[in-house]
Order: sequence, then structure tokens, then C-alpha cells
Amino acid sequence: MRAEAHALKPIVIIGEAGLTPAVIKEIDLGLDSHGLIKVRVFGDDREARVAMYDTICTQLDAAPVQHIGKLLVLYRPKKEVVKESKTRSGKGMREVTIVKPSPSGTKRPSVTKVMIKGNERVTAGGNIRRAKPRQTSAKKSALGSK
Repeated sequence: MRAEAHALKPIVIIGEAGLTPAVIKEIDLGLDSHGLIKVRVFGDDREARVAMYDTICTQLDAAPVQHIGKLLVLYRPKKEVVKESKTRSGKGMREVTIVKPSPSGTKRPSVTKVMIKGNERVTAGGNIRRAKPRQTSAKKSALGSK
């Protein structure tokens, strides 16, 4: 775990306000999404950092991995999120945001939200084109007619 955590950057920083409910919530969300996280604690009191480390581990049911200086490393297995699978058939309307740079390049880009149909696509230039029908093989169509 320590080797994996070496390359990580701290995703939560605890400031002078200490261990607030908002900080606990962010650490909980970080553990849910990443599993292994680093937390940086600003403050020179080592005993306070150790107390925060113990509090975080007990409240969030996380395993303490490492405590080096002002960095705390925590681990908790990721939660499996069950998502509803929506099968998209490509039909129907959908909203697309098109961002085009200004012609001169010095002004803000133009942002437009457009509803496009299932048989349309947005090109790299931001134009809407009708999707081309899928090409069929001449050999397969010849074999299918026999």
C-alpha cells in the first residue's frame, strides 16, 4: 500500500479549522472513489495530527497505512456502485454543447447548446452532419442473396 501511495498527491487538505464535518465528508468521498488516498494536515502539533488520524480511521472505518510528517495515508476498499444500465440505441434527441473559437482568436469562444437527432453527429469543426448509413460489404450481400 505504501508503494502505491508514494505517487499519489493529497486530495484533501486539513487547515487551521481542523477536522470539520465537511472535511470528514470529503475524505469519505475520496475513499469511496479512490480507495487509497493521501491527506495533508497543516499544523505543527504532532499529537493533534495523530489524534486526527485516529479519529478519521475510526469514524470512516478506514485502515491507517502511513503517517509521515504532515501526510496521512488511508485505505478503505472501494464501494461498488450499482448503476442502472441504460442501453442507448442511438435514436431520439439529445442535447450537445458546441464550443467554437472566435474568428479572431482573441475573444471568448461561442458556446451553443443544440438538440440533435439520433442520426446526426457533430463534426470536429462544430457543424452538425447527418450520419452516413453503414456501408455493407459487396461480398456479404452477394452471399446473402444466394
